[in-house]
Amino acid sequence: MAPEVFLFGAGSMLGWSIWRARGAAAVTAFCNRNTKVWPDGIERGIHLNDEAAVAALFAEAQPRLIIHCAGVCDVGVCEASPGFAHQVNVEGTRLLVEHAPAAARIVYCSSDHVFGGDAGPYDEGSATAPISVYGRTRVAAERLVLARPNTLVVRSGLWIGPSATGRIGHLDWLRDRHRRGLPMTVVSDEVRSAVWAEDAARRVWELARADVTGIRHLTATRAVPRPEIAAYVDQHFAIGATFGVQPRRERRAPHIGNVELATRYGDQFAAPLPSVVPQIVQDRTPC
Repeated sequence: MAPEVFLFGAGSMLGWSIWRARGAAAVTAFCNRNTKVWPDGIERGIHLNDEAAVAALFAEAQPRLIIHCAGVCDVGVCEASPGFAHQVNVEGTRLLVEHAPAAARIVYCSSDHVFGGDAGPYDEGSATAPISVYGRTRVAAERLVLARPNTLVVRSGLWIGPSATGRIGHLDWLRDRHRRGLPMTVVSDEVRSAVWAEDAARRVWELARADVTGIRHLTATRAVPRPEIAAYVDQHFAIGATFGVQPRRERRAPHIGNVELATRYGDQFAAPLPSVVPQIVQDRTPC
Protein backbone atom coordinates (compact mmCIF):
# COMPACT_ATOMS: atom_id res chain seq x y z
CA MET A 1 0.00 0.00 0.00
CA ALA A 2 1.31 3.48 -0.87
CA PRO A 3 2.24 5.56 2.16
CA GLU A 4 -0.46 7.97 3.29
CA VAL A 5 1.89 10.16 5.31
CA PHE A 6 5.61 10.88 5.48
CA LEU A 7 6.90 12.05 8.86
CA PHE A 8 10.38 13.58 8.90
CA GLY A 9 12.29 14.06 12.14
CA ALA A 10 10.81 11.08 13.97
CA GLY A 11 13.89 10.86 16.20
CA SER A 12 13.18 14.29 17.70
CA MET A 13 11.01 14.61 20.77
CA LEU A 14 8.30 16.33 18.72
CA GLY A 15 8.52 13.81 15.90
CA TRP A 16 8.45 10.83 18.21
CA SER A 17 5.38 12.23 19.97
CA ILE A 18 3.64 12.73 16.62
CA TRP A 19 4.64 9.20 15.54
CA ARG A 20 3.13 7.68 18.68
CA ALA A 21 -0.10 9.66 18.19
CA ARG A 22 -0.59 8.51 14.58
CA GLY A 23 -3.48 6.14 15.31
CA ALA A 24 -4.45 4.01 12.32
CA ALA A 25 -2.82 6.25 9.73
CA ALA A 26 -0.35 4.63 7.33
CA VAL A 27 2.77 6.59 8.23
CA THR A 28 6.32 6.15 6.97
CA ALA A 29 8.64 7.84 9.45
CA PHE A 30 12.22 8.95 8.92
CA CYS A 31 15.10 9.74 11.25
CA ASN A 32 18.40 11.41 10.53
CA ARG A 33 20.72 8.81 9.00
CA ASN A 34 23.16 9.33 11.88
CA THR A 35 20.61 8.33 14.52
CA LYS A 36 22.31 5.92 16.92
CA VAL A 37 19.20 4.50 18.59
CA TRP A 38 16.27 4.04 16.23
CA PRO A 39 12.82 4.46 17.80
CA ASP A 40 10.51 1.46 17.64
CA GLY A 41 8.88 1.03 14.24
CA ILE A 42 11.10 3.51 12.42
CA GLU A 43 13.42 1.91 9.90
CA ARG A 44 14.32 4.63 7.39
CA GLY A 45 16.85 7.43 7.55
CA ILE A 46 17.51 10.45 5.38
CA HIS A 47 19.38 13.76 5.44
CA LEU A 48 16.97 16.28 4.00
CA ASN A 49 19.88 18.47 2.86
CA ASP A 50 21.05 15.61 0.59
CA GLU A 51 19.31 16.58 -2.64
CA ALA A 52 19.95 13.31 -4.46
CA ALA A 53 18.45 11.33 -1.59
CA VAL A 54 15.41 13.60 -1.31
CA ALA A 55 14.78 13.50 -5.07
CA ALA A 56 15.09 9.70 -5.12
CA LEU A 57 12.73 9.34 -2.19
CA PHE A 58 9.93 11.32 -3.81
CA ALA A 59 10.49 9.59 -7.13
CA GLU A 60 9.81 6.34 -5.27
CA ALA A 61 6.70 7.39 -3.33
CA GLN A 62 4.00 10.05 -3.50
CA PRO A 63 2.57 10.73 -0.02
CA ARG A 64 -0.52 12.90 0.25
CA LEU A 65 0.62 14.48 3.55
CA ILE A 66 4.10 15.39 4.80
CA ILE A 67 4.76 16.37 8.41
CA HIS A 68 8.15 18.01 8.72
CA CYS A 69 9.69 18.33 12.19
CA ALA A 70 13.29 17.50 11.31
CA GLY A 71 16.09 19.90 12.14
CA VAL A 72 18.75 20.92 14.61
CA CYS A 73 17.02 22.53 17.58
CA ASP A 74 19.89 23.04 20.03
CA VAL A 75 20.25 26.83 20.28
CA GLY A 76 23.87 26.59 21.43
CA VAL A 77 24.85 24.29 18.57
CA CYS A 78 23.23 26.65 16.06
CA GLU A 79 25.10 29.64 17.51
CA ALA A 80 28.42 27.78 17.33
CA SER A 81 27.79 26.37 13.83
CA PRO A 82 25.50 28.70 11.88
CA GLY A 83 26.43 27.14 8.54
CA PHE A 84 25.43 23.71 9.79
CA ALA A 85 22.17 25.11 11.18
CA HIS A 86 21.35 26.70 7.83
CA GLN A 87 22.14 23.53 5.89
CA VAL A 88 19.91 21.37 8.08
CA ASN A 89 17.05 23.71 8.95
CA VAL A 90 16.80 25.88 5.84
CA GLU A 91 18.41 23.99 2.97
CA GLY A 92 16.78 20.74 4.10
CA THR A 93 13.38 22.43 4.09
CA ARG A 94 14.02 23.99 0.67
CA LEU A 95 14.83 20.63 -0.88
CA LEU A 96 11.81 18.98 0.72
CA VAL A 97 9.50 21.70 -0.61
CA GLU A 98 11.04 21.58 -4.09
CA HIS A 99 10.95 17.82 -4.54
CA ALA A 100 7.74 16.89 -2.70
CA PRO A 101 4.80 15.88 -4.92
CA ALA A 102 2.88 18.93 -6.12
CA ALA A 103 -0.36 17.60 -4.66
CA ALA A 104 1.08 16.82 -1.20
CA ARG A 105 0.06 18.83 1.82
CA ILE A 106 3.03 19.95 3.96
CA VAL A 107 2.82 20.71 7.68
CA TYR A 108 5.93 22.28 9.18
CA CYS A 109 6.47 22.17 12.95
CA SER A 110 8.11 25.45 13.88
CA SER A 111 8.94 27.13 17.19
CA ASP A 112 8.28 30.12 19.42
CA HIS A 113 11.96 30.96 18.83
CA VAL A 114 10.82 32.99 15.82
CA PHE A 115 10.06 35.63 18.46
CA GLY A 116 12.31 37.22 21.04
CA GLY A 117 12.35 39.73 23.86
CA ASP A 118 9.53 40.42 26.31
CA ALA A 119 6.70 41.71 24.13
CA GLY A 120 4.48 38.63 24.38
CA PRO A 121 1.86 37.37 24.00
CA TYR A 122 2.39 36.81 20.27
CA ASP A 123 -0.31 35.68 17.84
CA GLU A 124 -0.03 34.47 14.26
CA GLY A 125 0.07 38.03 12.93
CA SER A 126 2.85 39.24 15.20
CA ALA A 127 6.06 40.25 13.47
CA THR A 128 8.83 37.69 13.85
CA ALA A 129 11.91 38.93 15.70
CA PRO A 130 14.37 36.08 16.26
CA ILE A 131 17.37 36.78 18.48
CA SER A 132 19.30 33.59 17.70
CA VAL A 133 20.69 31.73 14.72
CA TYR A 134 18.21 28.96 15.48
CA GLY A 135 15.28 31.39 15.43
CA ARG A 136 16.43 32.93 12.15
CA THR A 137 16.64 29.50 10.49
CA ARG A 138 13.08 28.80 11.64
CA VAL A 139 11.83 32.04 10.10
CA ALA A 140 13.62 31.26 6.82
CA ALA A 141 12.20 27.72 6.72
CA GLU A 142 8.69 28.99 7.44
CA ARG A 143 8.87 31.34 4.46
CA LEU A 144 9.90 28.53 2.15
CA VAL A 145 6.99 26.37 3.28
CA LEU A 146 4.39 29.14 3.15
CA ALA A 147 5.36 30.08 -0.41
CA ARG A 148 3.84 26.78 -1.53
CA PRO A 149 0.05 26.12 -1.71
CA ASN A 150 -1.69 23.85 0.81
CA THR A 151 0.89 24.28 3.56
CA LEU A 152 0.65 24.92 7.27
CA VAL A 153 3.20 26.17 9.80
CA VAL A 154 2.48 25.10 13.38
CA ARG A 155 4.35 27.11 16.02
CA SER A 156 4.60 25.85 19.55
CA GLY A 157 6.44 26.50 22.78
CA LEU A 158 7.84 23.76 24.99
CA TRP A 159 6.56 20.22 24.55
CA ILE A 160 6.99 18.24 27.78
CA GLY A 161 7.18 14.49 27.38
CA PRO A 162 9.57 11.55 27.00
CA SER A 163 11.87 11.13 24.03
CA ALA A 164 12.88 8.01 22.12
CA THR A 165 16.48 8.28 23.35
CA GLY A 166 15.81 9.34 26.94
CA ARG A 167 18.02 12.41 26.47
CA ILE A 168 16.04 14.91 24.38
CA GLY A 169 13.66 17.55 25.68
CA HIS A 170 13.14 19.20 29.05
CA LEU A 171 11.80 16.14 30.89
CA ASP A 172 14.56 13.78 29.80
CA TRP A 173 17.17 16.51 30.30
CA LEU A 174 16.17 16.67 33.98
CA ARG A 175 16.09 12.90 34.29
CA ASP A 176 19.37 12.27 32.49
CA ARG A 177 21.42 14.93 34.26
CA HIS A 178 20.03 13.95 37.66
CA ARG A 179 20.85 10.30 37.00
CA ARG A 180 24.42 11.20 36.04
CA GLY A 181 24.88 13.65 38.90
CA LEU A 182 25.45 16.61 36.59
CA PRO A 183 24.63 20.23 37.49
CA MET A 184 21.46 21.81 36.13
CA THR A 185 20.72 25.49 35.61
CA VAL A 186 17.37 26.88 34.50
CA VAL A 187 16.89 30.34 33.02
CA SER A 188 15.09 32.53 35.54
CA ASP A 189 13.55 35.14 33.22
CA GLU A 190 12.12 33.09 30.36
CA VAL A 191 8.37 32.47 30.10
CA ARG A 192 7.01 29.85 27.70
CA SER A 193 3.76 28.21 26.65
CA ALA A 194 4.55 24.70 27.90
CA VAL A 195 2.16 21.86 26.99
CA TRP A 196 2.16 18.09 27.29
CA ALA A 197 3.65 16.43 24.22
CA GLU A 198 0.72 14.02 23.82
CA ASP A 199 -1.78 16.90 23.71
CA ALA A 200 0.34 18.85 21.25
CA ALA A 201 0.86 15.84 18.98
CA ARG A 202 -2.88 15.18 18.80
CA ARG A 203 -3.49 18.83 17.89
CA VAL A 204 -0.88 18.64 15.13
CA TRP A 205 -2.68 15.63 13.65
CA GLU A 206 -6.03 17.43 13.86
CA LEU A 207 -4.60 20.43 12.02
CA ALA A 208 -2.77 18.26 9.49
CA ARG A 209 -5.95 16.40 8.57
CA ALA A 210 -7.99 19.59 8.20
CA ASP A 211 -7.91 22.12 5.38
CA VAL A 212 -6.21 24.76 7.53
CA THR A 213 -3.37 26.65 5.86
CA GLY A 214 -1.06 29.48 6.84
CA ILE A 215 0.22 29.76 10.42
CA ARG A 216 -1.33 28.39 13.60
CA HIS A 217 -0.10 28.66 17.17
CA LEU A 218 -0.44 25.94 19.80
CA THR A 219 -1.42 27.94 22.86
CA ALA A 220 -1.54 26.94 26.51
CA THR A 221 -4.02 27.83 29.23
CA ARG A 222 -1.22 29.82 30.86
CA ALA A 223 2.38 30.73 30.18
CA VAL A 224 4.86 29.67 32.86
CA PRO A 225 8.39 30.76 33.87
CA ARG A 226 11.07 28.15 33.24
CA PRO A 227 11.92 27.59 36.95
CA GLU A 228 8.25 26.88 37.69
CA ILE A 229 8.11 24.41 34.78
CA ALA A 230 11.25 22.61 35.97
CA ALA A 231 10.05 22.46 39.56
CA TYR A 232 6.64 21.08 38.62
CA VAL A 233 8.00 18.51 36.16
CA ASP A 234 10.55 17.38 38.75
CA GLN A 235 7.80 16.97 41.36
CA HIS A 236 5.25 15.41 38.99
CA PHE A 237 7.65 12.69 37.82
CA ALA A 238 9.38 12.27 41.21
CA ILE A 239 12.81 12.87 39.71
CA GLY A 240 14.44 14.40 42.78
CA ALA A 241 16.55 16.85 40.78
CA THR A 242 18.37 19.84 42.23
CA PHE A 243 18.86 22.82 39.94
CA GLY A 244 19.87 26.44 40.11
CA VAL A 245 18.60 29.50 38.24
CA GLN A 246 20.42 32.09 36.19
CA PRO A 247 19.22 35.15 34.23
CA ARG A 248 19.37 35.25 30.45
CA ARG A 249 22.15 37.82 30.38
CA GLU A 250 24.51 35.35 32.05
CA ARG A 251 23.86 32.51 29.63
CA ARG A 252 26.07 31.81 26.61
CA ALA A 253 23.28 31.03 24.17
CA PRO A 254 20.43 33.50 23.55
CA HIS A 255 17.21 32.93 25.50
CA ILE A 256 13.95 34.34 24.25
CA GLY A 257 12.29 35.95 27.28
CA ASN A 258 8.52 36.22 27.60
CA VAL A 259 7.21 34.48 24.49
CA GLU A 260 3.71 33.44 25.47
CA LEU A 261 1.87 32.26 22.37
CA ALA A 262 -1.62 33.52 21.59
CA THR A 263 -3.95 33.00 18.63
CA ARG A 264 -6.21 35.22 16.55
CA TYR A 265 -8.49 32.31 15.66
CA GLY A 266 -11.60 31.03 17.43
CA ASP A 267 -12.29 27.65 15.82
CA GLN A 268 -11.92 24.17 17.30
CA PHE A 269 -8.21 24.13 16.51
CA ALA A 270 -7.57 27.29 18.52
CA ALA A 271 -8.65 26.05 21.96
CA PRO A 272 -5.71 26.32 24.38
CA LEU A 273 -4.05 23.09 25.43
CA PRO A 274 -3.69 22.38 29.15
CA SER A 275 -0.60 24.02 30.59
CA VAL A 276 1.94 21.58 31.99
CA VAL A 277 1.76 23.49 35.28
CA PRO A 278 -1.76 23.71 36.75
CA GLN A 279 -3.11 27.14 37.70
CA ILE A 280 -2.97 26.26 41.38
CA VAL A 281 0.20 24.51 42.38
CA GLN A 282 2.35 24.78 45.45
CA ASP A 283 5.52 26.59 44.50
CA ARG A 284 8.86 24.98 45.20
CA THR A 285 11.82 27.32 45.29
CA PRO A 286 14.76 25.87 43.30
CA CYS A 287 17.82 25.17 45.36
